[in-house]
Amino acid sequence: MTGSEADPTAGAVALLRSLGAAQLTHPGGTLLAHLVRVRDRLAAWGARPELQLAGLCHACYGTDGFAEQLLTLDRRAELATVIGPAAERLVYAYGACDRTVGYPGLPSPTGRYRDRFTGVESVPTRQQRQDLAELTVANELDVLAHSAELRGRWGAALRRLFTSFDPLLSEPARRAVKAALA
Repeated sequence: MTGSEADPTAGAVALLRSLGAAQLTHPGGTLLAHLVRVRDRLAAWGARPELQLAGLCHACYGTDGFAEQLLTLDRRAELATVIGPAAERLVYAYGACDRTVGYPGLPSPTGRYRDRFTGVESVPTRQQRQDLAELTVANELDVLAHSAELRGRWGAALRRLFTSFDPLLSEPARRAVKAALA
């Protein structure tokens, strides 16, 4: 049994290190430090293991707000081997989300999601909407906690967005939003 099979979190951290995440600057230090904090936040909120692993790896393919790619899309199987297929699908969905379409639609059962890599639109399931909302909140709260400049620029807009996400969020995530963006 390899380390990643025994402990997917340790395997993911090792992969992230090998991809240079510990050398990339990010609010609060390095990208790796940010990714670990997002995973830890999700764990503290009681998120299931797949969502925690997705939080740890959420920037692997880049995002609509963070262009740096640690892995190209043709290497998705490599990430799935380390964190499992369900967690990898969450990482892909988060990274692929065209935020101008996906975020406003997330609260609605009929809201649209657009894959920014393929342009394909779909209607996510309630679980997918909850996962995207929870991961988004965990990610953005960490960024805002480590950058006064970004907090000043985006805090009010994120408060409105997260208020719209409220029905999708766990109670611990709701409390964290209220505490951070009161």
